[in-house]
Amino acid sequence: MSNELMQALIDIEKERGIPKEALIDAIKSALNTAYKKNFGVGQNASVEFNDVTGEVRVFSQKQVVQVVEDPRLQISLEESLELYPESKTDDMVYVEATPADFGRIAAQTAKQVVIQKLREAERSLIYEEFLEREGEIVTGTIQRIENKTIFVSLGRIEAIMLPADQMNTEKYTVGQRIKAYIYEVKNTSKGPNIFVSRSHPLFLKRLFELEVPEIYDGMVEIKSIAREAGARSKISVYSQDEKIDPVGACVGPRGLRVQNIVTELGGEKIDIIKYDQEPDRYIANSLSPSKVIYVDIFEEERVARVVVPDYQLSLAIGKEGQNARLAAKLTGWKVDIKSESQVIDENYESEEEIDG
Repeated sequence: MSNELMQALIDIEKERGIPKEALIDAIKSALNTAYKKNFGVGQNASVEFNDVTGEVRVFSQKQVVQVVEDPRLQISLEESLELYPESKTDDMVYVEATPADFGRIAAQTAKQVVIQKLREAERSLIYEEFLEREGEIVTGTIQRIENKTIFVSLGRIEAIMLPADQMNTEKYTVGQRIKAYIYEVKNTSKGPNIFVSRSHPLFLKRLFELEVPEIYDGMVEIKSIAREAGARSKISVYSQDEKIDPVGACVGPRGLRVQNIVTELGGEKIDIIKYDQEPDRYIANSLSPSKVIYVDIFEEERVARVVVPDYQLSLAIGKEGQNARLAAKLTGWKVDIKSESQVIDENYESEEEIDG
Protein backbone atom coordinates (compact mmCIF):
# COMPACT_ATOMS: atom_id res chain seq x y z
CA MET A 1 0.00 0.00 0.00
CA SER A 2 2.78 2.44 0.97
CA ASN A 3 4.28 3.53 -2.34
CA GLU A 4 0.96 3.40 -4.20
CA LEU A 5 -0.75 5.52 -1.52
CA MET A 6 1.95 8.19 -1.46
CA GLN A 7 1.95 8.42 -5.24
CA ALA A 8 -1.84 8.71 -5.22
CA LEU A 9 -1.65 11.58 -2.70
CA ILE A 10 0.93 13.37 -4.88
CA ASP A 11 -1.29 12.93 -7.97
CA ILE A 12 -4.38 14.22 -6.12
CA GLU A 13 -2.46 17.30 -4.98
CA LYS A 14 -1.43 18.05 -8.57
CA GLU A 15 -4.76 17.29 -10.24
CA ARG A 16 -7.28 18.42 -7.64
CA GLY A 17 -5.30 21.00 -5.68
CA ILE A 18 -5.85 19.25 -2.33
CA PRO A 19 -2.65 19.66 -0.24
CA LYS A 20 -0.91 16.34 0.48
CA GLU A 21 -0.39 17.43 4.11
CA ALA A 22 -4.14 17.86 4.61
CA LEU A 23 -4.78 14.36 3.26
CA ILE A 24 -2.05 12.85 5.47
CA ASP A 25 -3.45 14.56 8.58
CA ALA A 26 -6.91 13.22 7.79
CA ILE A 27 -5.53 9.71 7.19
CA LYS A 28 -3.61 9.77 10.51
CA SER A 29 -6.73 10.76 12.40
CA ALA A 30 -8.83 8.10 10.66
CA LEU A 31 -6.24 5.39 11.27
CA ASN A 32 -6.20 6.09 15.00
CA THR A 33 -10.00 5.90 15.06
CA ALA A 34 -9.95 2.64 13.07
CA TYR A 35 -7.40 1.04 15.38
CA LYS A 36 -9.30 1.94 18.54
CA LYS A 37 -12.48 0.62 16.99
CA ASN A 38 -10.94 -2.74 16.02
CA PHE A 39 -8.12 -3.40 18.49
CA GLY A 40 -7.60 -0.63 20.98
CA VAL A 41 -10.03 -1.35 23.80
CA GLY A 42 -8.15 -0.92 27.08
CA GLN A 43 -4.87 0.01 25.35
CA ASN A 44 -2.98 3.29 25.29
CA ALA A 45 -1.92 3.08 21.65
CA SER A 46 -1.35 5.43 18.73
CA VAL A 47 -0.98 4.87 15.01
CA GLU A 48 2.05 6.36 13.26
CA PHE A 49 1.94 7.16 9.55
CA ASN A 50 5.26 7.76 7.79
CA ASP A 51 4.85 10.87 5.64
CA VAL A 52 7.60 9.75 3.25
CA THR A 53 7.11 6.01 2.80
CA GLY A 54 3.43 5.68 3.72
CA GLU A 55 4.28 2.91 6.17
CA VAL A 56 1.76 2.41 8.99
CA ARG A 57 2.83 1.18 12.45
CA VAL A 58 1.03 1.00 15.80
CA PHE A 59 2.82 1.86 19.06
CA SER A 60 1.45 1.07 22.50
CA GLN A 61 2.55 3.06 25.55
CA LYS A 62 3.43 0.75 28.45
CA GLN A 63 4.73 1.10 31.98
CA VAL A 64 8.02 -0.58 32.89
CA VAL A 65 7.49 -2.96 35.83
CA GLN A 66 9.33 -5.79 37.59
CA VAL A 67 6.37 -8.18 37.33
CA VAL A 68 3.86 -7.83 34.47
CA GLU A 69 0.23 -8.11 35.58
CA ASP A 70 -1.47 -6.58 32.53
CA PRO A 71 0.43 -7.15 29.24
CA ARG A 72 -1.71 -4.55 27.46
CA LEU A 73 -0.47 -1.74 29.70
CA GLN A 74 2.80 -3.08 31.15
CA ILE A 75 6.21 -4.35 30.01
CA SER A 76 8.87 -6.10 32.03
CA LEU A 77 12.08 -4.29 32.82
CA GLU A 78 14.01 -7.03 31.03
CA GLU A 79 12.08 -6.53 27.74
CA SER A 80 12.23 -2.78 28.10
CA LEU A 81 16.02 -2.77 28.43
CA GLU A 82 16.32 -4.56 25.09
CA LEU A 83 14.43 -1.72 23.42
CA TYR A 84 15.51 1.18 25.61
CA PRO A 85 18.85 0.40 27.35
CA GLU A 86 18.47 3.34 29.72
CA SER A 87 14.92 2.58 30.82
CA LYS A 88 14.08 1.84 34.45
CA THR A 89 11.10 0.75 36.53
CA ASP A 90 8.01 3.02 36.31
CA ASP A 91 9.19 4.61 33.03
CA MET A 92 6.65 4.87 30.20
CA VAL A 93 7.92 3.42 26.91
CA TYR A 94 6.50 2.86 23.46
CA VAL A 95 6.36 -0.66 22.10
CA GLU A 96 5.36 -1.56 18.55
CA ALA A 97 2.05 -3.40 18.58
CA THR A 98 1.01 -3.45 14.94
CA PRO A 99 -1.67 -6.18 14.50
CA ALA A 100 -1.01 -8.71 11.78
CA ASP A 101 -4.00 -7.68 9.65
CA PHE A 102 -3.89 -3.97 10.37
CA GLY A 103 -2.34 -3.29 6.97
CA ARG A 104 -5.57 -4.30 5.26
CA ILE A 105 -7.66 -2.11 7.59
CA ALA A 106 -5.22 0.79 7.11
CA ALA A 107 -5.48 0.51 3.32
CA GLN A 108 -9.30 0.52 3.44
CA THR A 109 -9.32 3.44 5.86
CA ALA A 110 -6.89 5.50 3.76
CA LYS A 111 -9.01 4.84 0.65
CA GLN A 112 -12.19 5.97 2.43
CA VAL A 113 -10.48 9.14 3.69
CA VAL A 114 -9.18 10.02 0.22
CA ILE A 115 -12.61 9.45 -1.34
CA GLN A 116 -14.26 11.59 1.36
CA LYS A 117 -11.73 14.39 0.90
CA LEU A 118 -12.24 14.30 -2.85
CA ARG A 119 -16.00 14.59 -2.35
CA GLU A 120 -15.54 17.53 0.02
CA ALA A 121 -13.19 19.24 -2.43
CA GLU A 122 -15.64 18.65 -5.28
CA ARG A 123 -18.49 20.11 -3.22
CA SER A 124 -16.36 23.11 -2.30
CA LEU A 125 -15.46 23.74 -5.95
CA ILE A 126 -19.10 23.44 -7.03
CA TYR A 127 -20.20 25.80 -4.24
CA GLU A 128 -17.60 28.41 -5.20
CA GLU A 129 -18.42 28.07 -8.91
CA PHE A 130 -22.15 28.58 -8.47
CA LEU A 131 -21.73 31.26 -5.79
CA GLU A 132 -19.96 33.30 -8.47
CA ARG A 133 -22.86 32.53 -10.85
CA GLU A 134 -25.55 33.69 -8.43
CA GLY A 135 -27.75 36.09 -10.37
CA GLU A 136 -27.19 34.35 -13.71
CA ILE A 137 -29.46 32.34 -15.99
CA VAL A 138 -28.64 28.64 -16.39
CA THR A 139 -30.01 25.95 -18.68
CA GLY A 140 -30.64 22.48 -17.32
CA THR A 141 -32.71 19.34 -17.66
CA ILE A 142 -35.51 18.38 -15.27
CA GLN A 143 -34.21 15.27 -13.53
CA ARG A 144 -37.10 14.53 -11.18
CA ILE A 145 -40.17 16.04 -9.54
CA GLU A 146 -40.90 15.31 -5.87
CA ASN A 147 -43.78 16.86 -3.88
CA LYS A 148 -44.10 19.64 -6.47
CA THR A 149 -40.39 20.51 -6.07
CA ILE A 150 -38.44 20.27 -9.31
CA PHE A 151 -34.80 19.10 -9.42
CA VAL A 152 -32.90 20.41 -12.42
CA SER A 153 -29.66 18.78 -13.54
CA LEU A 154 -26.90 21.29 -14.21
CA GLY A 155 -24.29 18.64 -14.95
CA ARG A 156 -22.32 17.99 -11.76
CA ILE A 157 -25.16 19.03 -9.46
CA GLU A 158 -28.93 19.33 -9.26
CA ALA A 159 -30.56 22.72 -8.73
CA ILE A 160 -33.79 23.07 -6.75
CA MET A 161 -36.87 24.87 -8.07
CA LEU A 162 -39.45 25.23 -5.31
CA PRO A 163 -43.19 25.54 -6.10
CA ALA A 164 -43.08 29.31 -5.46
CA ASP A 165 -40.34 29.63 -8.09
CA GLN A 166 -42.36 27.89 -10.78
CA MET A 167 -44.81 29.52 -13.18
CA ASN A 168 -48.31 28.18 -12.58
CA THR A 169 -49.07 28.60 -16.27
CA GLU A 170 -46.41 26.07 -17.21
CA LYS A 171 -46.37 22.27 -17.08
CA TYR A 172 -43.05 20.63 -16.24
CA THR A 173 -42.01 17.12 -17.25
CA VAL A 174 -38.96 14.96 -16.55
CA GLY A 175 -36.40 15.31 -19.36
CA GLN A 176 -37.56 18.82 -20.28
CA ARG A 177 -34.82 21.43 -20.82
CA ILE A 178 -35.51 24.76 -19.12
CA LYS A 179 -33.86 28.08 -18.39
CA ALA A 180 -33.93 29.42 -14.84
CA TYR A 181 -32.43 32.17 -12.69
CA ILE A 182 -30.02 31.34 -9.84
CA TYR A 183 -31.18 33.47 -6.92
CA GLU A 184 -29.51 31.73 -3.97
CA VAL A 185 -26.60 29.37 -3.32
CA LYS A 186 -26.31 27.78 0.14
CA ASN A 187 -23.49 25.65 1.54
CA THR A 188 -24.75 22.77 3.71
CA SER A 189 -23.20 19.74 5.40
CA LYS A 190 -24.55 17.61 2.55
CA GLY A 191 -23.13 19.89 -0.12
CA PRO A 192 -24.23 23.06 -1.92
CA ASN A 193 -27.93 23.80 -2.53
CA ILE A 194 -28.62 25.87 -5.64
CA PHE A 195 -32.05 27.49 -5.82
CA VAL A 196 -33.37 28.54 -9.23
CA SER A 197 -36.52 30.32 -10.34
CA ARG A 198 -38.58 31.08 -13.42
CA SER A 199 -41.00 33.35 -11.57
CA HIS A 200 -38.40 35.76 -10.12
CA PRO A 201 -38.57 39.35 -11.48
CA LEU A 202 -34.80 39.30 -12.08
CA PHE A 203 -35.25 36.31 -14.40
CA LEU A 204 -37.11 38.71 -16.69
CA LYS A 205 -34.34 41.30 -16.33
CA ARG A 206 -31.64 38.79 -17.27
CA LEU A 207 -33.65 37.66 -20.31
CA PHE A 208 -33.77 41.27 -21.53
CA GLU A 209 -30.02 41.62 -20.94
CA LEU A 210 -29.42 38.53 -23.08
CA GLU A 211 -31.81 39.62 -25.84
CA VAL A 212 -31.16 43.39 -26.00
CA PRO A 213 -27.53 44.43 -26.71
CA GLU A 214 -28.24 48.02 -25.64
CA ILE A 215 -29.14 46.81 -22.13
CA TYR A 216 -26.15 44.49 -21.93
CA ASP A 217 -23.83 47.33 -23.03
CA GLY A 218 -25.38 49.78 -20.55
CA MET A 219 -26.83 52.17 -23.13
CA VAL A 220 -30.34 51.31 -21.96
CA GLU A 221 -31.06 50.90 -18.25
CA ILE A 222 -33.83 48.85 -16.68
CA LYS A 223 -35.24 51.06 -13.92
CA SER A 224 -37.93 48.84 -12.45
CA ILE A 225 -39.79 45.56 -12.93
CA ALA A 226 -43.25 44.49 -11.76
CA ARG A 227 -44.15 40.92 -12.51
CA GLU A 228 -46.99 38.48 -12.04
CA ALA A 229 -45.26 35.44 -13.47
CA GLY A 230 -47.00 33.73 -16.34
CA ALA A 231 -49.67 36.41 -16.68
CA ARG A 232 -48.27 39.91 -17.15
CA SER A 233 -45.21 42.04 -16.47
CA LYS A 234 -44.26 45.67 -16.73
CA ILE A 235 -40.68 46.84 -17.19
CA SER A 236 -39.55 50.49 -17.24
CA VAL A 237 -36.49 51.44 -19.28
CA TYR A 238 -34.42 54.59 -19.70
CA SER A 239 -31.54 55.91 -21.79
CA GLN A 240 -29.42 58.99 -21.14
CA ASP A 241 -28.64 59.11 -24.85
CA GLU A 242 -31.49 60.99 -26.51
CA LYS A 243 -30.65 59.31 -29.80
CA ILE A 244 -31.61 55.91 -28.38
CA ASP A 245 -35.26 54.93 -28.01
CA PRO A 246 -35.16 52.61 -24.97
CA VAL A 247 -38.60 51.13 -25.63
CA GLY A 248 -37.84 50.55 -29.31
CA ALA A 249 -34.54 48.90 -28.46
CA CYS A 250 -36.33 46.43 -26.17
CA VAL A 251 -39.10 45.72 -28.64
CA GLY A 252 -36.59 45.15 -31.44
CA PRO A 253 -37.09 45.00 -35.21
CA ARG A 254 -40.65 43.87 -35.94
CA GLY A 255 -41.01 43.14 -32.22
CA LEU A 256 -38.62 40.20 -32.48
CA ARG A 257 -36.65 40.81 -29.27
CA VAL A 258 -39.57 41.08 -26.91
CA GLN A 259 -41.38 38.27 -28.73
CA ASN A 260 -38.45 35.92 -28.06
CA ILE A 261 -38.79 36.68 -24.34
CA VAL A 262 -42.57 36.26 -24.43
CA THR A 263 -42.08 32.87 -26.09
CA GLU A 264 -39.55 31.82 -23.42
CA LEU A 265 -42.10 32.77 -20.74
CA GLY A 266 -44.91 30.81 -22.35
CA GLY A 267 -46.91 33.80 -23.61
CA GLU A 268 -46.58 36.08 -20.58
CA LYS A 269 -47.63 39.61 -21.65
CA ILE A 270 -44.90 42.25 -21.26
CA ASP A 271 -45.52 46.01 -21.22
CA ILE A 272 -42.34 47.99 -21.89
CA ILE A 273 -42.65 51.43 -20.29
CA LYS A 274 -40.50 54.51 -20.85
CA TYR A 275 -39.18 55.73 -17.50
CA ASP A 276 -39.64 59.44 -16.75
CA GLN A 277 -38.17 61.42 -13.86
CA GLU A 278 -41.45 63.34 -13.57
CA PRO A 279 -43.81 61.15 -11.49
CA ASP A 280 -46.98 62.21 -13.33
CA ARG A 281 -45.58 61.29 -16.74
CA TYR A 282 -44.02 58.08 -15.41
CA ILE A 283 -47.29 56.95 -13.82
CA ALA A 284 -49.22 57.81 -17.00
CA ASN A 285 -46.74 55.70 -19.00
CA SER A 286 -47.01 52.83 -16.50
CA LEU A 287 -50.73 52.37 -17.19
CA SER A 288 -50.03 51.43 -20.82
CA PRO A 289 -51.81 50.36 -22.97
CA SER A 290 -54.48 52.63 -21.46
CA LYS A 291 -54.61 56.31 -22.42
CA VAL A 292 -54.44 58.86 -19.62
CA ILE A 293 -55.97 62.36 -19.58
CA TYR A 294 -54.01 63.69 -16.61
CA VAL A 295 -52.40 62.69 -13.31
CA ASP A 296 -52.64 64.53 -9.97
CA ILE A 297 -49.72 63.90 -7.64
CA PHE A 298 -50.00 64.01 -3.85
CA GLU A 299 -46.37 63.88 -2.70
CA GLU A 300 -46.86 63.49 1.05
CA GLU A 301 -49.22 60.54 0.77
CA ARG A 302 -47.34 59.28 -2.31
CA VAL A 303 -50.68 58.86 -4.02
CA ALA A 304 -51.44 59.54 -7.68
CA ARG A 305 -54.98 60.19 -8.92
CA VAL A 306 -55.20 59.20 -12.55
CA VAL A 307 -58.03 60.31 -14.83
CA VAL A 308 -58.73 58.27 -17.96
CA PRO A 309 -61.41 58.45 -20.67
CA ASP A 310 -64.59 56.59 -19.76
CA TYR A 311 -64.07 53.95 -22.44
CA GLN A 312 -60.53 53.30 -21.14
CA LEU A 313 -61.42 52.76 -17.46
CA SER A 314 -61.63 48.96 -17.55
CA LEU A 315 -58.44 48.79 -19.62
CA ALA A 316 -56.59 51.06 -17.18
CA ILE A 317 -57.67 49.00 -14.17
CA GLY A 318 -57.16 45.69 -15.96
CA LYS A 319 -58.65 42.28 -15.32
CA GLU A 320 -59.10 41.88 -11.56
CA GLY A 321 -57.14 45.12 -11.10
CA GLN A 322 -53.96 43.66 -12.58
CA ASN A 323 -52.89 46.64 -14.73
CA ALA A 324 -53.33 49.14 -11.89
CA ARG A 325 -51.63 46.80 -9.42
CA LEU A 326 -48.58 46.33 -11.65
CA ALA A 327 -48.38 50.07 -12.36
CA ALA A 328 -48.33 50.78 -8.62
CA LYS A 329 -45.64 48.15 -8.05
CA LEU A 330 -43.58 49.46 -10.96
CA THR A 331 -43.65 53.12 -9.94
CA GLY A 332 -43.83 52.81 -6.16
CA TRP A 333 -46.93 55.05 -6.03
CA LYS A 334 -50.43 54.21 -4.91
CA VAL A 335 -52.55 54.66 -8.03
CA ASP A 336 -56.19 55.75 -7.80
CA ILE A 337 -57.87 55.51 -11.21
CA LYS A 338 -61.06 57.36 -12.08
CA SER A 339 -62.94 57.89 -15.31
CA GLU A 340 -63.47 61.36 -16.73
CA SER A 341 -67.22 61.28 -16.01
CA GLN A 342 -66.61 60.18 -12.39
CA VAL A 343 -64.38 63.22 -11.84
CA ILE A 344 -66.94 65.53 -13.47
CA ASP A 345 -69.70 64.11 -11.23
CA GLU A 346 -67.54 64.50 -8.13
CA ASN A 347 -66.70 68.10 -9.03
CA TYR A 348 -70.38 68.85 -9.72
CA GLU A 349 -71.42 67.42 -6.35
CA SER A 350 -68.70 69.45 -4.62
CA GLU A 351 -69.92 72.63 -6.29
CA GLU A 352 -73.50 71.89 -5.22
CA GLU A 353 -72.36 71.41 -1.63
CA ILE A 354 -70.57 74.77 -1.75
CA ASP A 355 -73.58 76.51 -3.32
CA GLY A 356 -75.88 74.89 -0.77
